[in-house]
Amino acid sequence: MRQFLCYTYAISSSFGYSCREDFVYFAEICFKSFGDRIKNWITMNEPNLLVDMSYIRGFYPPAHCSPPFGNCSAGNSDIEPPIAMHNMILGHAKAVKLYRELFQLKQGGSIGIVGFTEYFEPLRDNEFDRQAVSRALAFTNAWLFDPLVYGDYPAEMRLYLGSALPIFSPEEINYVKGSLDFIGMNFYTSLYAKDCIHSACISGWDRPIRGFVYTTGERDGEPIGGRCGNPRFFVVPEGMEKIVSYMKERYSNMPMFVTENGFSPPQQNDQVQALRQDTNRVDFHKSYLAALARAIRNGADVRGYFVWSLIDNFEWIDGYSQQFGLYYVDRQTLERVPKLSAKWYKKFLANGTTDHSNEEDFTTRSFGNTKATILGSEASKAAI
Repeated sequence: MRQFLCYTYAISSSFGYSCREDFVYFAEICFKSFGDRIKNWITMNEPNLLVDMSYIRGFYPPAHCSPPFGNCSAGNSDIEPPIAMHNMILGHAKAVKLYRELFQLKQGGSIGIVGFTEYFEPLRDNEFDRQAVSRALAFTNAWLFDPLVYGDYPAEMRLYLGSALPIFSPEEINYVKGSLDFIGMNFYTSLYAKDCIHSACISGWDRPIRGFVYTTGERDGEPIGGRCGNPRFFVVPEGMEKIVSYMKERYSNMPMFVTENGFSPPQQNDQVQALRQDTNRVDFHKSYLAALARAIRNGADVRGYFVWSLIDNFEWIDGYSQQFGLYYVDRQTLERVPKLSAKWYKKFLANGTTDHSNEEDFTTRSFGNTKATILGSEASKAAI
């Protein structure tokens, strides 16, 4: 059965009441126009990452930030992020309410949201850093998903942000709580977490908006995993099993999709040849899929997995410097050339051998008898 995922986007500098209503109006047009074909809807992609990059760091539009996080022309990194997130959550929940009341029964679809997820390990073997891990998970992952499942923000956020964290009205709780049919997870990496309440930290990480947690990919000069093209991404396969297990436990094993998972290699001298013979990407997906299979065997209700991405494409402010694709694109001719990973993944989807003697044949043992559908990247972002 062919599957579709529709992403609907609405981003503005404030994402206030009027923009929420505009978003719901836009979503209604999508439901009316495409609901006979699209059966799996995603309202927003990575609102939690957008808040971080747009309203804390100020890297993405509308580029709002304040010292010590950045030197933008406008913004307050301590105050604006919770407001922006709050309004996006309300926009999502209103769109879901509309879909369920007017379209879902007739069209027979489902609706959810996608969050940027990370897993964390304690930087030091002490209780303070283990508590920092809990806060990092809450401020990164649960900030988005807790309200949509339980109707309120994580207790860790309430404790440290206080009045800076908005309150849901009783009416809002009625349509925010439970406004998910499934959880979408974009997952790439794990990081270390260090407590900044009882320890000195780099300026900016020792703030309530960060949960008083410093996150890093290195400990004593050693990376947590293999390096990637993105300096904040590392190859940590066991993180896939841990993040899925975390979401399973925190949200009572709600249906999950891994909506993005992929690898961009560090820059190399013989770039074109290295990109095409991408054994590092093949190893990445083998190891992450094996970790995902372990989580599924332990009961996680994972319904699908999507490779990011089909081709080397435009990656936000990184442009074409990051190559996540299974296909290399010649920017002069626009020719698409399958990499080694594309050929391997084609065989994997056809239940061919994994050609990986050090791993069990997880293709048939772990995915063949589960609800999970392992899908190609070409279906991963069917957008309107």
